[in-house]
Amino acid sequence: MLTLADITAGIAGGRLRPDALAGAVAIQVSSVVIDSRQARPGSLFVALRGEHYDGHDFIPAALAAGAVAVITERAPASFSGTVIDLERPAPGLPALAAPICLVVPSSLAALQAAASFWRRRHAVRVVGITGSVGKTTCKELIAAILSRRYHTLRSRGNYNNEIGLPLTLLQLDSSHERVVLEMGMYAMGEISRLAEIALPHVGVVTNVGPSHLERLGTLEHIAQAKAELPQALPSAQEGGIAILNADDERVRAMARLTPARVLTYGLSPEADLWADGIESEGLEGIRFRFHFEGEAIHAHLPVLGRHSVHSALAAAAVALVEGLPWSDVISGLNDQSLQLRIVVVPGPAGSTIVEDVYNSSPPSALAALNLLAELNGRRIAVLGDMQELGSYAQEGHKLVGERAREIVDRLVTVGPLARIIGEQALEAGMPTSAVQMVETNAEAITLLLASIEPGDMILVKGSRAVKMEEIVAALTRTPSPVQDRAKER
Repeated sequence: MLTLADITAGIAGGRLRPDALAGAVAIQVSSVVIDSRQARPGSLFVALRGEHYDGHDFIPAALAAGAVAVITERAPASFSGTVIDLERPAPGLPALAAPICLVVPSSLAALQAAASFWRRRHAVRVVGITGSVGKTTCKELIAAILSRRYHTLRSRGNYNNEIGLPLTLLQLDSSHERVVLEMGMYAMGEISRLAEIALPHVGVVTNVGPSHLERLGTLEHIAQAKAELPQALPSAQEGGIAILNADDERVRAMARLTPARVLTYGLSPEADLWADGIESEGLEGIRFRFHFEGEAIHAHLPVLGRHSVHSALAAAAVALVEGLPWSDVISGLNDQSLQLRIVVVPGPAGSTIVEDVYNSSPPSALAALNLLAELNGRRIAVLGDMQELGSYAQEGHKLVGERAREIVDRLVTVGPLARIIGEQALEAGMPTSAVQMVETNAEAITLLLASIEPGDMILVKGSRAVKMEEIVAALTRTPSPVQDRAKER
């Protein structure tokens, strides 16, 4: 089990004498948290400075909840435990009296150093996943399949960055055999840093798209940033394997950059693992055929949208190179406990809501609209701003507007950027009565509640920053006027 000695050794490295950690060996760390509300007896609380909050202000709350130690950039006032400066430690540490305050120059760097140390203490194979869209679905499918054979740890929710990935690795214990990690990025070099911490053996790249174009400037730069994962893998002789989407030319080109063995997947027989015969079953999922080394395997995937076939291919590729049989692949893909981003929930007046509110970019918005096209009923798309597209914002929103015109019966846009979607849909010939453009979630909620009918299929999608989960929450807890009138009859 993780102990305070492991944490201090990971942070301080050679600056501490081995015997100085003797007293910390017995102090077990039950969990590592960055939110004081999650602190429990035995927790280690890491005080991080954020955009809106400073974790140092919540150290007293974490200690009151039972945290056994804190990592901090400054010792809290009137601290009653043991304070250790890990940048300039004394020759011999004092007798350790909990709680312990570990003072460091950077709490984030200390968290990452501890996670890197702990990762190296475990003989596990690590799978890293990156790409502009589809990372989470891919991660969940991979973990579901690998869990059929191996005790598998996977990153939770949006734990895919310089904070979340270390927190995931610090959950490792001696029973784990595989780790599946989502790797996001906002700037060049971030995936390289995550790979330095995690030491992945297998790297999956799903695609390259305009997400974060505002930060990186060009798709070529985004491809360069994503390529940091296959570049960081071990050689083929050392067990490194790069799994690349052959249908994306920028991803396919990464085969030349990696020292690892390359396995490609896609919808063409030119890929090593490919699929065809794709048939949508609406809300019941999709059916298709895998093809690999001359063998055809029929599969059903209980997730939504044809675009999910790429995630299934990537997951199957990981499973195959990790030694699992096709029977485990198929059973894993049918795991009903999969926690995926697109969620279907009942809406008011007998409608159905397709919730995809974690984030949005032109490729993911188009995929969601294509899913809506596969469903029966009046199709309503509620689309919010797609952010961080930089110079591609105008073109990207117009592209989504063109597709919405072809698919939806009613379009509601929310926000100033999403207005471009509505304007383009109108320009493409969508009736004025079918397009409503508003600025706030509250306005969208009012419009929808006044007009939703039985059988409506309502897609709600937008960038994380515009909080379109507010719309979903309002629709799922509030009866619409149509529903009220139905009850009266």
